[in-house]
Amino acid sequence: MVVRLATRQDLILSLKFNASSSNPNPNPNATFTLALFHLPRLPLRRRLAFSAVDREALRSAKAESRQLRGPQVEVAELSEVPEEWRRARVAWLCKELPAHKAGILVRILNAQKKWMAQEDATYILVHCLRVRENETAFRVYKWMMQRNWYRFDFALATKLADYLGKERKFSKCREVFDDIINQGRVPSESTFHILVVAYLSAPVQGCLDEACSIYNRMIQLGGYQPRLSLHNSLFKALVSSPGILSKNYLKQAEFIYHHLITSGLDVHKDIYGGLIWLHSYQDSIDKERIAELREAMLRAGFEEDREVLLSILRACAREGEVEETEKTWVKLLKFESDPPALAFVYKMEVYSKVGMHMKSLEVFRGMQLKLGETDVAAYNQIIEILCKAKESELAESIFADFVKSGLKPLTPSYVYLLSMYYNLELYDKLEEAFFQCLEKCRPNCTIYSIYLNSLVKIGNIDKAENVFSQMNRDAAIGVNARSCNIILSGYLSSGNHFKAEKIYDFMCLKKYEIESPLMEKLDYILSLKRKVIKRPISLKLSKEQREILIGLLLGGLRIDSDEQRRNHILRFDFDGKSGSHYVLKSHIYHQFYEWLHPTCKPSDNSENVPDKFCTIASSHFGFYADQFWSKGEPTIPKLIHRWLSPCVLAYWYMYGGHRNSSGDILLKIKGSREGVENIVKKFKAMSMNCKVKRKGRVFWIGILGSNSTWFWKFVEPYIIENKDFPEAGRETNDQNAMQTEDINFNSDSD
Repeated sequence: MVVRLATRQDLILSLKFNASSSNPNPNPNATFTLALFHLPRLPLRRRLAFSAVDREALRSAKAESRQLRGPQVEVAELSEVPEEWRRARVAWLCKELPAHKAGILVRILNAQKKWMAQEDATYILVHCLRVRENETAFRVYKWMMQRNWYRFDFALATKLADYLGKERKFSKCREVFDDIINQGRVPSESTFHILVVAYLSAPVQGCLDEACSIYNRMIQLGGYQPRLSLHNSLFKALVSSPGILSKNYLKQAEFIYHHLITSGLDVHKDIYGGLIWLHSYQDSIDKERIAELREAMLRAGFEEDREVLLSILRACAREGEVEETEKTWVKLLKFESDPPALAFVYKMEVYSKVGMHMKSLEVFRGMQLKLGETDVAAYNQIIEILCKAKESELAESIFADFVKSGLKPLTPSYVYLLSMYYNLELYDKLEEAFFQCLEKCRPNCTIYSIYLNSLVKIGNIDKAENVFSQMNRDAAIGVNARSCNIILSGYLSSGNHFKAEKIYDFMCLKKYEIESPLMEKLDYILSLKRKVIKRPISLKLSKEQREILIGLLLGGLRIDSDEQRRNHILRFDFDGKSGSHYVLKSHIYHQFYEWLHPTCKPSDNSENVPDKFCTIASSHFGFYADQFWSKGEPTIPKLIHRWLSPCVLAYWYMYGGHRNSSGDILLKIKGSREGVENIVKKFKAMSMNCKVKRKGRVFWIGILGSNSTWFWKFVEPYIIENKDFPEAGRETNDQNAMQTEDINFNSDSD
């Protein structure tokens, strides 16, 4: 390649750089030589949609981030460099580097190692920031850090982090932020502020937790006083998700409120309402704290609005506070003559807590008359109340109306009905309701366990054994400690000690807790054969577990290793808003139950599976850590083409892929270009053509058109679905959909 070097006159005229300028755009008054500095106009990046943050508050926080100033970067003018050849090369690099991707860019820089010094690299980096080539600036920065002449420059790192954060490159901004801390320095206020805003702007799972972490460190480590807009935008992000997800952020919300008060800043009405809302979703209601917040809200001159009153009703429902409920109901009627359906649901729950189930039914009938319609939550609530009160005729009548309405899901109401029939010993009705449930919705492990328990109770062990086997075979249902204890009690009561031992071995393998009365019987039976009880069982991954792991690792499963890389932990992270992930996480939880860390196993035998859980540290995961997470980064094994079985592809799709509205299959993967090419070649060998697009560090493999139909036939036997959610093949993962919405697969592959 022939390169025309600029003359000294060109350089002096065209490269006047004002280092103190904070404007990310090039100086409009500066002149640039067209041949040397012609850069294509950067396309405006379309803003990603984010529902987790109030737009107005975040816009205000972003506006304030532009007013914050970091330390000034000292950069010498290029005209001050004495050697003409050095000026020419630096100018050429300023023009050439932004035009290349990472690999070629590093090669070009490596070719300059013999002569380039820190001052030269700093000038190139700052120039890239001036012309909004922030990605190039970051790569130059990372290359600088690897040189033996590199000296940490706090002002330069701050400027780079701020520019990356303003462009919402939160991962790269965080990387520079961590570099500053690792050098023993405290990042500037602007860097803290901009990084928090960048995290809040990203519609990626886990970013809200990171935003909270940086906000806390801003106060505790940096000693800074965050701007009011930052307090408000972070708080609104905490309360913007459904209550079941947001309730874990109560301490963080209280911390923000405390800091607003101690800093003397204005506390908005939404802050008071949001805190009361969070308290109303807690498992244990702090009535005194809610009362304090209500008083503080009134002292600040704010009246309780509809949402606050609903939160108070929700808290009263959990505690059974009838008197406070009646007072709140009167206030709510002043706002609107037709309260929302949720208000009726909370009122029904309050009366049920104090044993007034007929009063709850009266509220339900009143809601039907007043609103003219009934929603799913109201049906489920009244059916639960009547079933617990053992009012079978009333419960059956309302359930029949529920079924006729066509509303879904029906599964919770079936659980209440079956539990009532079991407690009333109406086993024929229980079986009839169970088979109705099979037709109308997909029963879960709870429904099967109730039916299994009824079969054991009446002594129909053969049928119970068939039901248990079906549960174990069906990935969407599975078995748990409760169902295993039920079938174990059936075998022991029927004298089938051989099968009881097999279930005992299975429970030991899965590390399920055996109920004390059953353990006493087992002690005697096993002692007759001199069998060691509670013997240690060596854990070993099954063939199915190995294939599942490969699929999940391709989809983004994370592995953490110790310093010696001897023991490794699998960290499962599921999207709580995704229907397909809801079913998948339950299946994975039971598949790897024996490997799970004790803190991830519920002590109350609850069947609610958390969105995040991890395994114990084990050397058995060493192979997968070496192949998929070498050097702590996701990689693609060289032999991956040998492992792409239908099962592997299915779990890759369910964990890290989705199907868009056109029916195309999109698979997410991180790793090298060579690894992705290896996978594409394997797909072609399987008669599936695909296209690849790169977005940051993530590759998206698009299986389009008729190829997606073939892919679906290939993996369908292994796809886990639930009738209460959209079909797994048609369900779109919201998070993945947002990440791929601006990717165009109509052009050639990357």
